[in-house]
Amino acid sequence: ASLCVSLGSMVCENAMQDSWVFMGQPAKSKHPKEPGENKIKPVNKRVKPKASKMKERESVDSSLKSQSILTQVMDKGHFQKLAPTLSLSAGQSIELRCKGSNVTWNYPSYLDTFKDSRLSIKQLDRYGQLILANSTAADTGEYSCWLQLCNGNKCRKDETKTGSTYIFFTDKEVLFVPTPSYFEIVYLNPDKPAVIPCRVTTPSAKVTLHREFPAEEIETDGTDIVYDVKKGFVYQHPTSDHKGIVYCKAESQGAPQISIKYHLLYVEVPKGPPSTTISASSSRVDISDSVHVICTVLGEPDVDVNFRWQYPGQESERPVIIQNFWRLINRGIGHTTRISKSILLLEGFEARDAGNYICIAQNLHGETTVATKVELN
Repeated sequence: ASLCVSLGSMVCENAMQDSWVFMGQPAKSKHPKEPGENKIKPVNKRVKPKASKMKERESVDSSLKSQSILTQVMDKGHFQKLAPTLSLSAGQSIELRCKGSNVTWNYPSYLDTFKDSRLSIKQLDRYGQLILANSTAADTGEYSCWLQLCNGNKCRKDETKTGSTYIFFTDKEVLFVPTPSYFEIVYLNPDKPAVIPCRVTTPSAKVTLHREFPAEEIETDGTDIVYDVKKGFVYQHPTSDHKGIVYCKAESQGAPQISIKYHLLYVEVPKGPPSTTISASSSRVDISDSVHVICTVLGEPDVDVNFRWQYPGQESERPVIIQNFWRLINRGIGHTTRISKSILLLEGFEARDAGNYICIAQNLHGETTVATKVELN
């Protein structure tokens, strides 16, 4: 059964217990990119590193230093250094330049997702150029650049030659920055802040956070829950009490607008290498029997697990079937855990198949190896 979601009502959390996701290949991280993760790197050029400045240079405020090479091209060939934030009306085009012969750019990641033709990046002799034509509310986000210092094929970021600005492309008809989905899951981890990413296109908009059931506004005290116009609402210290379905409401010189809905799930399993177990359908089998070995991992909901197998007939290329699955389960007290499984199926058991079956489970934090023995009767 698929995850039962009603945009007008609570999620049928119990349905998650029956919803398995098949993984034909070892899973890769599905975390969405944050704005600013995309990088276009021009062909490496040899750049003679400049001598470092005196300590006075090091004491320059980082907000001033970050504006040192980024400018906006204005009408009639004029240039303007950019402040940390900039507001433009949606529909306008913008040209940014960064001084240097080897410049790298960051910008909202979705512009790369569909290879948006409105975006143009060029490296010229003395500066890098970024042009965004016919802007939309969805283009709201951080735009930054930096100079690369290269020695042969090795390059590093020049921390003294950077530039960054957050651009709001305002649209009174679209107060929330559009997203590709109508519903998102946010994981509440007790050891790190959680972000409900309802960003707005108009920085002056009044934004409030609401719970769907029971219907109520969630108080933001500026300490435990704060609103960051560049990120959304931030839970500084998430707890299981924060779980549920929420949405944001924005008002700015007109009728209020509602964001998509966010399902907040509390993470039960702490970080670390996979917590792994292994079992076989039978430890002793007869010739021609079928046997399957199951490797199971309990882990964080948003952390993928990769499986590898070692088995007796591997070197002789004994044919086996391996299937990977995962699902989310509700532990009954508002805590959510991800169960990942890898099943090795062996049909027509032979003498060469007797021995140790080893499963290696790996996640971002490390790997765990477990084994079980299958013997011939």
